[in-house]
Amino acid sequence: MPSLPELLPTQVSDETFGGVTYHIAGELVPVLSVDVTRMPVYFEHHILLWKNSTITIGLKSLKGALKRMMAGMQIFVTEASGAGIIAFSRDGPGHIVPIHLRRGDEIQVREHQFLAATGNVDYTFERVRGLATMLFGQSGFFIDRFRGDAGDGIVWLHGYGNVFEKTLAAGETIDIEPGGWLFKDTSVKMETKIDRLSSGFFGANMNFIVNRFTGPGRVGIQSMYLHMPTEE
Repeated sequence: MPSLPELLPTQVSDETFGGVTYHIAGELVPVLSVDVTRMPVYFEHHILLWKNSTITIGLKSLKGALKRMMAGMQIFVTEASGAGIIAFSRDGPGHIVPIHLRRGDEIQVREHQFLAATGNVDYTFERVRGLATMLFGQSGFFIDRFRGDAGDGIVWLHGYGNVFEKTLAAGETIDIEPGGWLFKDTSVKMETKIDRLSSGFFGANMNFIVNRFTGPGRVGIQSMYLHMPTEE
């Protein structure tokens, strides 16, 4: 029997990596707390929960600002620096997942599910188009790309429900509902598969759509899947 995706840890205490020490606690709406004394952290707007008053909040510009602006994507993120701890939470039930990136590692993430990252992690994006997006009259969706170009770093993601991870062997595949995948290694190939279903009853038919992932590498799956307005 093929191995099942494994539930990722929901609690993290005193974990140190990439220049920061962080904690993840809480069950329904978890909280990420990060000590930014030695390394700044940038984060999505509107997720700040609390911070020490010694921490300064500013803006961090992102690469490819013109391209991002034309695509309707944000060109700045908020950055926290200084001596102390800052805490984040998203206004929704879910699971906060830390992705540790060694220098040169890259992870690809569904749009709108990035929470925070250490300041030494590079953040870019790409638009994905395909048959499924054309069928629904949409222009596609975006995948965020995070890379540890400047050294070891961390990306924290928010998955809805709980987050599971499946490690695929070379050539191994898994089909995931399009709203259910959260992240993947760059070595994992993703393609859209459409099965046309017909009942023969008054000629009724419909499409059954999945994203097929082919290894080698990791794929993250969120149990409470959702479809963003820009997605298929």
